[in-house]
Order: sequence, then C-alpha cells, then structure tokens
Amino acid sequence: MPYATIVTTLRAAGCVFAEDEADLLLATADTPAKLAAMVARRVEGHPLEHVLGWAGFCGLRITVTAGVFVPRRRTEFLAEQAAALLRPEGVALDLCCGAGAVAAVLADRVPSAELHAADLDATAADCARGNLPATAAVYRGDLYGPLPATLRGRISVLVANAPYVPTDAIPFLPSEARDHEPHFTLDGGPDGLAVQRRVIAQAPRWLAPGGRLLIETSTRQAVGTAAAMTARGLTTDIRTSDDHDATVVVGTLPA
Repeated sequence: MPYATIVTTLRAAGCVFAEDEADLLLATADTPAKLAAMVARRVEGHPLEHVLGWAGFCGLRITVTAGVFVPRRRTEFLAEQAAALLRPEGVALDLCCGAGAVAAVLADRVPSAELHAADLDATAADCARGNLPATAAVYRGDLYGPLPATLRGRISVLVANAPYVPTDAIPFLPSEARDHEPHFTLDGGPDGLAVQRRVIAQAPRWLAPGGRLLIETSTRQAVGTAAAMTARGLTTDIRTSDDHDATVVVGTLPA
C-alpha cells in the first residue's frame, strides 16, 4: 500500500496526525498484508498503540496488547516524579499498573531498586510482566489484595494511576478509549475519586516511614485527592506540569 494512499485513508478516517501515523505503521508492519490489516484496524477506530502493539513512553517502547489501557503522555509526569523520589535501595510499587509503563521507567532509571507492580486485569498483568525485568514482581488482583504481607511498611515510593474519570463523563471520552479500553480502567465512580480513596485508605500500612504515595489526577480533582490523603495522616503536595498537561498529588507518610 503506497504511503500516499495510507495517509489519505487515515485522514479520511479522522486521524489528525495521518502522516506521523503512516510512518509508524510502515515502520512496524513487516509484510504488505500486515500493513493493510493494521491500516484497516486503525480506520475502524482502534487506538494506534493497540494497532502497533506498543506505545512510546519516556523514551521507552512499552508493549500494549488489545484490551489493555494505553499509557498516556501525561502519565510521563507521574513516572518522572516517582523516579526522582526513588532511591537506589528503595522499594517501589506501581499499583493499577496496566501495561507497566510507570514501573518500566522506574526499572530503567533506578535499576537497583526493588520493584513491584499489580493490576486487577490478568491481560494487563501479563503485559506488564513482558515490559518489566525478570527481577520485578508482578501480581494480579484488586489493589493491595495480591501483595505479600512482607511488603507492609517497606514501600518507599507507591505510584498509582487509578481510574479517575467520573462515571457520567465516560460517554464523552474519545471513542478510542470509550470503545476499546476496559471501562474499569477509566471509571472512577460518581466524582472520579472512588478508586483513589481506596488506594489512599490502605497506603499508610504499606508505606515505609517517610514513604511517598503519588497519584495522577486532574487539576479539578486534585484538592479532593489531597484531602483524602490528609485524612489518612499524609502531608500533601500538588504538582503540575504544563508540558504534560498533568497533575500529580504526592502524599508523604511521617517518618
């Protein structure tokens, strides 16, 4: 399939960055038949990352299989903040890890740290295992449920990109997310903070003294996220990035 045809086809399907996407599709497909199938899937509305089988994230290539939440560029800010706080001898947990993008950045930038990741979905957990080094432990289950008791009180950096879209807002999301990513990876309950509150409620028992909890949220919801942390005895700091259009709330357990 000629380059010009791919660009025209993608643009007609509503792809704003048709040229960039065409370049990626051509670079990824190893046969003409595979290229045609990938273009067809993209035209059908599948996320580009699912079509390619990977997503770029903080300079890394993260494998993303169909049905797994696609790591967003805004979440690079969460990963960068976590990596800056993680010490070489630290213990990190990526909760609601999805494909393991944040954990992969931590492994890349602080390779000597002890790394754990967990997700509710078996497909996501399998995907994360493929993206993380063999030394990382990946668990499948609901939040802290599958974690070994030996981790309690030891985690120095706990990262959570828990779903925070209010339930009523999901129908207004782009179709790529709404139709091709599991709703439980998006749905944060009536105000978008339901899963975050569950993460925060149990965090103090898992954090080490002086440990940090980092949660991605929206600018509008950040005050509510911070209030939930304060109620559990954490001191809070709201951090924002204009470059990433991202907000992260950092809660610190007293030493």
